[in-house]
Amino acid sequence: MNQLLYGAAYYDEYMPYERLEQDMELMKAAHINVIRIAESTWATEEPEEGVFDFTHVERVLSVAEKAGISVIVGTPTYAIPPWLAAKHPQVLAVTPRGQGKYGPRQNMDITSPVYLFYAERVIRRLMECVSRFDNVIGYQLDNETKPYGTCGPNVLKRFGIHLRKKFGTAEALNAAYGFNYWSNRVDCWENLPDVTGTINGSYAAEFARFQRGLVDEFLAWQADIVREYAKPGQFLTHNFDYSWVGHSYGVQPEVNHKTAARCLDIAGCDIYHPSQNALTGKEIGFCGSLCRGLRHDNYLLLETEAQGFANWTPYPGQLRLQAFSHVAQGAVSVMYWHWASLHNACETYWKGILSHDLQPGAAYREVSTIGADFARLSGKLWGLRKENRVAVLVSNDALTGIENFPLPEGTNYNHVVRWLYDALYELNMNCDVIFPEDSFENYDVLLVPALYCAPKELLGRLCAFAQKGGELVAAFKTGFSDENLTVYPESQPAHLTDCFGISYEQFAVPEHTALKSDVLALPEDREARVWMELVRPEGAAVLASYEHKFWGGYAAVTENAFGKGMATYLAAMSSPGVLKTILKRVLSRAGLWGAEQEAGFPIHIESAVNQAGQRVRFYFNYSGDDIEQAYLHKDGVELLSGRPVCAGSILHMEPWGFQIVEEQAQYK
Repeated sequence: MNQLLYGAAYYDEYMPYERLEQDMELMKAAHINVIRIAESTWATEEPEEGVFDFTHVERVLSVAEKAGISVIVGTPTYAIPPWLAAKHPQVLAVTPRGQGKYGPRQNMDITSPVYLFYAERVIRRLMECVSRFDNVIGYQLDNETKPYGTCGPNVLKRFGIHLRKKFGTAEALNAAYGFNYWSNRVDCWENLPDVTGTINGSYAAEFARFQRGLVDEFLAWQADIVREYAKPGQFLTHNFDYSWVGHSYGVQPEVNHKTAARCLDIAGCDIYHPSQNALTGKEIGFCGSLCRGLRHDNYLLLETEAQGFANWTPYPGQLRLQAFSHVAQGAVSVMYWHWASLHNACETYWKGILSHDLQPGAAYREVSTIGADFARLSGKLWGLRKENRVAVLVSNDALTGIENFPLPEGTNYNHVVRWLYDALYELNMNCDVIFPEDSFENYDVLLVPALYCAPKELLGRLCAFAQKGGELVAAFKTGFSDENLTVYPESQPAHLTDCFGISYEQFAVPEHTALKSDVLALPEDREARVWMELVRPEGAAVLASYEHKFWGGYAAVTENAFGKGMATYLAAMSSPGVLKTILKRVLSRAGLWGAEQEAGFPIHIESAVNQAGQRVRFYFNYSGDDIEQAYLHKDGVELLSGRPVCAGSILHMEPWGFQIVEEQAQYK
């Protein structure tokens, strides 16, 4: 790939009448250069057991090849055909709710030998068909794969083997998980209890980790099969999705994206985000940063909405803003779900580029402008490299830990993650999202949200980051339990007390408690929210304490010089305004505060370096108002219009508009 990919999922078999040639003509006119096919049509590809029919696949590949449109082929394994469930009902996953029934997609046990047999057969037959077409550029393994809650006898047996390998003896398991409590003590491996009924958080968390590993195994298994047929230059990818709150939001609890992506050539993702007045770009930023961090490289956006639900129908200009926002994060493709709105089935009202009339309407016309710009600017915008000095550390284990021991008011791990990330986003501080496996050495500032569950080694690496000169910022609930979800039997934050210069033993839910400070100019909204730890400084400076009759003697925000660096601790959740005030202090000390940060949301600025070594600046207007913004960087050329832009000149941006400036001086 050396150009931006722009396209949509396309299913000839879903169309109400013959229009393949017409669709390809419309795509070409819109500068669409890639489509995704085949991923969810197993029942069409194998309508009866052992009877294969790839007519629709071959038709689309042939016509697309004539039109000069590339194709990504998806393996069809995430939606099993009715005949398979009828003949082998054991392939349907047993979940904590009981035996699954046929109907929804992703209802199978991905460890079932029977399912894997039939899945491998259809994958191989599909690959034999499509591998002869030259316009196939890559393969998508399955679709938004998860363990789907699978916990049948086969899975529980494997889990028992996993535990035995990990602990060796039942005695070691009892000690690690505190099974003495409530008489859960296990006398032998044969009497290991069913994890789906457990009240032990450590045991439940280990099973969640084990289930995430099943996804790693399943995708790697598919990758090995597909690579037998893939030609040189064809890539393997997968479309990871995220936690869902009516749209893509945070770290996926059921999959460790970092480990699952190891079998891929390039990471891919599906990002669905609010539109209309709720469009902020934050979901694009966070989810894109997370996907970029899987392989520390560019990534494929394999699905996003063109129109989607009725509350997502985009205002004029928003599709363009969204598409270029994805590119600014390092995406080398923007692809829609999907080309044409369905006329029946469960996603009838999830609208595509074409509405139900299948005519080129408003969405199609805006898509066409994006396609034209992508075609014209690919040389400038393909393969953008992000070089951020700030990172947010995320952890699936910490997420699971807080799921088992939840915070008040329905607050979960991803809320804490997004509390920190969103503040950086609104401050125009571009950042990476990294994982515990990653190195911290390339960053000046590291934010750690609620790292509830962490081994001593990881906590030691955090201390070393600050000691070597980094700015470390950790939020409440960090350093509380070990990797087995066993609380460290020492002062909290465990193994971090010297680094942060604090300790605490008590915590509370804030009621009518505000933050006060003699050091920081706090905004009017100073209320503590959700959680507060009663921190005692032990060498740390107090930046803010609690404005409360009884809790007033405890610290809420501290900072501590540790080695060559600084460690800031946030003992309570606060308003975005308070958090941004604290982060300004941290970023200023790191030499990262500047005019971009003063610009403030709804102006959002992203920076990257292109393949020619030129710095590219994106100025986005995430509002429904006309905005004038001073250009804050070196002289350059605005890529959409081709006009020169000088430092200090005024950029005029329409509602939901943007400008892209390539600096003329080569980046070093």
